[in-house]
Amino acid sequence: MLRRRDLALAIAAALPLAAQAQTFPERSCRWIVGYPPGGASDVFARLIGAQMGARLGHGVVVENRPGGGAVLASETAARAPADGYNWLHVDNGILTYNPALYTRLPYNPDEDLTGVGFIGRFPLFIVVRPQGSPRNFGDYVMAARVQPPTYGTPAVASPHHLAMELVRRRTGLDATHVPYRGGPAAMQDLLSGQVDSVVIDTASGLPFIRDGRVRALAVLSEARSPEAPDVPTMAELGHGNTVAYGWQGMSVPKATPEPIVARLSAEMIGAIQSPEIMSRMRTLGIEYQPWTPAEFNAFVARENALWRPLIRELGIRLDS
Repeated sequence: MLRRRDLALAIAAALPLAAQAQTFPERSCRWIVGYPPGGASDVFARLIGAQMGARLGHGVVVENRPGGGAVLASETAARAPADGYNWLHVDNGILTYNPALYTRLPYNPDEDLTGVGFIGRFPLFIVVRPQGSPRNFGDYVMAARVQPPTYGTPAVASPHHLAMELVRRRTGLDATHVPYRGGPAAMQDLLSGQVDSVVIDTASGLPFIRDGRVRALAVLSEARSPEAPDVPTMAELGHGNTVAYGWQGMSVPKATPEPIVARLSAEMIGAIQSPEIMSRMRTLGIEYQPWTPAEFNAFVARENALWRPLIRELGIRLDS
């Protein structure tokens, strides 16, 4: 009798959630982005949001809340009602790096947020000038033993910076970090000779690589990029387990009902797989997988296990 009663209570509790998912959404949804308008996160939120809005039958409003490593945006989303109407654009920094970079955070990504879906991985390239620079990665490492090169990245504790620190540990490379305010600034200083090399993502770097304005020594992805097929991976160069990407996704407050998360996931996958967005991603060399919420959360857990210990080992802090 007790088991039947418990089962009846469970069914009664689940019915409102199922009904809520069937009628969801009844108004516009908010997609919070922790970076200024015009950047990659903002652009993809608007592209995917427009497609999702059409599929959901209600608009998606992109709300930019830049500042402080996207901490403000992350806290805003984590504290928002868990009703499916509040989405957060997430990346390496928000979900993986920040807990290791900050002594205190007003949100805990592991406890306050849960994944909806994956947007894509951005392969990272190590690039140099075409003239007067090492011809390949092996020469780059050899030259560093005589004169350690400088390497530019878009920011301290960016995926680009931490990727190069991983490369240094796997290869014994000696190099000095020079942080910039964004990838374009780093690339301009590379071309003008102010910095020896740059770690750049595929979205920002492919135009330079295709035009021959820079030489790519290696890509840090698991396989060669179809958009730059002549560039070897680190594994091909003899440095296995040296894989790093920039990546983006979407999360919602942890208590968001599972049927609503599943609905958002399905519509997000459908939106990203639209011809318009897939064409844009292929042009930029972005890698996509239609992961379920569980698969995206598992991916984030693997990233946490790799990068948080490395950040702590490096002693990088953003609130010291």
